This record gives sequence, structure tokens and C-alpha cells, in this order.
Amino acid sequence: MTVALLAQLTPAPGDIEGNVRRAAGLVAEHPEADLAVFPELYVGGYDLTAARETAVEPEGPELQPLRDAAREARTAVLVGFSERLDGPPANSLLAIDEHGELAGIHRKSALWGEESRAFSSGGAMTVVGVAGRRAGLMVCYEIEFPELARALAVAGADLLVTASANMEPYYDDHELSGRARALDNRVPHLYVNRAGAEAGITFVGGTRAIGADGQVLAQAGDGDEVLVVEVPDPPAGDGGPTDYLANLPASVAVVSGDESLGG
Repeated sequence: MTVALLAQLTPAPGDIEGNVRRAAGLVAEHPEADLAVFPELYVGGYDLTAARETAVEPEGPELQPLRDAAREARTAVLVGFSERLDGPPANSLLAIDEHGELAGIHRKSALWGEESRAFSSGGAMTVVGVAGRRAGLMVCYEIEFPELARALAVAGADLLVTASANMEPYYDDHELSGRARALDNRVPHLYVNRAGAEAGITFVGGTRAIGADGQVLAQAGDGDEVLVVEVPDPPAGDGGPTDYLANLPASVAVVSGDESLGG
């Protein structure tokens, strides 16, 4: 069982110091949490025109208070940020382990809309060891692709985590996709969205913890809200991806319409 803090927050646009301080404060207030998750681009906000301006380095001084809070509370942290690179920044999800050390970075590969103008695309999916779990990481739009979550599960993820900045009018897309990705793979799923409005966009909240059977364990509304939930381990030997893939055919036969009708 993992205790998770799911922080559905409205970041202050461009206020890196204030947003990090707020996140660090929440981690300190909830030492019972094994894992704390914050939304997509939480550190600097979701203003694509400011992606370079708000970009920081994973081990830079801007994020040190959050690393300190993780170490002191013995809580692993996943937080979205604009990652400074040599070229365009990446829309990244930073993993900090319970010792305050960098555990991994996932760079969003499925960029949505104008994000492709602001960010470089990541080239791989990411499974990272945090809080005693193997967490498969996704960022927002990636939740809508079954293949991505399946690749994480096949790679050994026993928990899916999505950090999101989902907006109007796409609430239903992520409500369905979040539950489906858990059920597809028989793996619990933590989905953390942001709240509020920024750069002319209204974000829809709906942060939720989802069990391996696709059922919602806890859910937030559309405003700022923090959930502390118990996330069970996935059931063993239930026919999940690692159990049945070895028995699947190695190829797919494509039959033309005429042949399938005996013509």
C-alpha cells in the first residue's frame, strides 16, 4: 500500500520561487505520504510563450527547497516543469526520491497543439523507482494513447502516474482515458490535473486515484484541492500485461475484404 498526496493546485504564472515553496510546504505538512504528485508545468505555469523564460535545470537551485522537503519528510515527489536544454526546453516530469535525490526525468513525447512550437519532444517513455514502486510516468496528452501506458506496464511499471494540465472542453477525454489505462493494464493510476486559469485557458481539475480495476478510489472537484489516498498494489497473477504477452501471436495477419468473403 502506498500513501499518495495528489496536489491539484493553481500555480502562480512565472512565480517559480513561490510555486516551489508552496509544494515544499505541502510535502512538509504531510509526512505520512510516501509519494507526492504535482501537475504538468506546475513549477512555472502553463504559458507556452514563457516556456523558455520559466525553464530551470533539474538539479538547479530553484528546485532545491523541494528536494530538501522530500528528504526531510522521506517523501518521493513528482513535479512538472519546463526543463532547460541547449535548444528548446522540454515539458518534463521530475522524479525526486525520498532521499531528496534526482531519480529520473520524463520528457513529454506526445506534445499537444501549440506545445510543439514551445517544447522539444521526448524520445522515450520512463519507468522510475520511487516510494518502493515502479512508477510509469506520463504527461497529460500521453494518457490518451493506450500504447504508451502499455509500454510502461510491459516494462514493469506497477503504478501509472499522469501529471496533467487538462483544460476545457476535454474533461471527459481524461476521465475516460485515466480509468481505461488502469483497466487496460491492471495497474493503479494516479492522475493529477491542475486547477484555475492561465493564458486564456480554463483548467478542469478532476484529479483522481484509480484502482487496477478502473474504479475511482478518490476524486477532486475543479478547484484547488489536495487528496491523500491509499493506493493498493496491483493484484498479482491476474492476467495483466506481463502474464499474458508471452502467449500472444508474434504477428498479425491482414486479410483483404475479398479474401475474407471467400472471393
